[in-house]
Amino acid sequence: MMEQIEQALAAFANFMWGPQLVVLLVGGGLFFMVHSRLRHFRYLGHSFDLLRGKYTSQSSGAAGDITHYAALATALSGTIGLGNISGVAVAITVGGPGAVFWMWITALVGISTKFYTATLAVMYRGKDDSGKLQGGPMYVIREALGEKWLPLAWLFAIAGMFGTLPVFQINQLVQILRDVVAIPAGIASAEDHFGFDFTLGVILAVVLFSVAVGKVKRVSAVAGKLVPSMVVFYFVITAYLLLSNVAEIPAMFALIFTDAFSGDAAAGGVLGAVILIGVQRGVFSNEAGLGTESLAHGAVKTDEPAREGLVAMVGPMIDTLVVCTCTALALLVTGVWQSDAIGVTMTSMAYEQAFPGIGAYLVLIMVFVLSTTTVLTYSYYGSKCMAFLFGTKTEKYYLWGYMALVVAGAVASLDAVISLFDGAYAIMAIPTMISTFLLAGKVREVASDYFRRFDAGEFEQTDNVVDTDSQRAAET
Repeated sequence: MMEQIEQALAAFANFMWGPQLVVLLVGGGLFFMVHSRLRHFRYLGHSFDLLRGKYTSQSSGAAGDITHYAALATALSGTIGLGNISGVAVAITVGGPGAVFWMWITALVGISTKFYTATLAVMYRGKDDSGKLQGGPMYVIREALGEKWLPLAWLFAIAGMFGTLPVFQINQLVQILRDVVAIPAGIASAEDHFGFDFTLGVILAVVLFSVAVGKVKRVSAVAGKLVPSMVVFYFVITAYLLLSNVAEIPAMFALIFTDAFSGDAAAGGVLGAVILIGVQRGVFSNEAGLGTESLAHGAVKTDEPAREGLVAMVGPMIDTLVVCTCTALALLVTGVWQSDAIGVTMTSMAYEQAFPGIGAYLVLIMVFVLSTTTVLTYSYYGSKCMAFLFGTKTEKYYLWGYMALVVAGAVASLDAVISLFDGAYAIMAIPTMISTFLLAGKVREVASDYFRRFDAGEFEQTDNVVDTDSQRAAET
């Protein structure tokens, strides 16, 4: 019976992540690119000015809880994780090097999707039952589309409660810690490791709970400190690896482009499979259109919705175009993509070549930090969904259950549950994209007005750029 349930849930997850979701997300992103006339791309420099705090003084009296920088860091902590390290390896293993090209395409169209969804998250914030202003797809649907669309908001919130649970991230994190540290040190064995896994799960649950209980301000403060540091760290060690194999880089770029349209290196050599796998991994990586990004960006302290749209569109650039590309090139230039290894093991092999004896530990540091920050961000997302459905008083119960699943994820693979989570995660895209399609005209209207005022010089820059460390300390 359990085997049949697992097969049914796996089929459900595979169906939800099939071609129809690719059409919805990539086709939707292309629609937003055309609909916006690519205007937001012209203000990329302004996006970074907003992140640096150059316009914060003009939002000092605005509603919201966190800065532009903190909102992006929170969103990135949810997207930059195992998908960027092991997900890229899976994409290349299954779809060949050409899958990387289609990950790039997904990121490019995802830039426009995030501009639209994050702008809406600020435009249509709503109050929860405690009177606190909140953002996210469910509030966008309720506030902008009215009661007749509430079932769509409920669908997102229900799927969000399940799709953001921590079992997969914790399970993989504990597995890596066990294989790289515990077993070589004699703390655990390959045959008997339950005690180590359980103990580590309890420790992680306690530490993560102490942060998550502080809600978005504390989560964003932790994410704002750790995620950028890890991105820079990963970029530095990858730069060293690539410089050590610099002669191979042009050939690997050529391989990515040629294989993207031939499918020769993919299993079965089917071009459609290469596209599908690349898009799936790209969506898993940057989450554009799934709605999770709106939950973070909707908490920003601003009275200009288009500003948060500009900030949000930086996410796919960092997440997929930079971090995933680093991973892909590392796998290709070292040749490990042709080995029998899969997932994070393949990535560790690549860095072991560049850093003999310590490469696996460097990857472990990345996985540890990014997995835990993803879990923290997901706990915030899930509790917001719970509060929307059942009231803010129930958030604490969700958080306790969430941390219990941290321990459960440490000691069991839970394949059936992971398939359920994956399928639920995909369901979140349906209400998010439908509501964004319906409200796209509102976004273009607000954005055009903001760009007109910005071009006319109506906004003055702050004299002193706000120090992000001070921001994080104040938020904590």
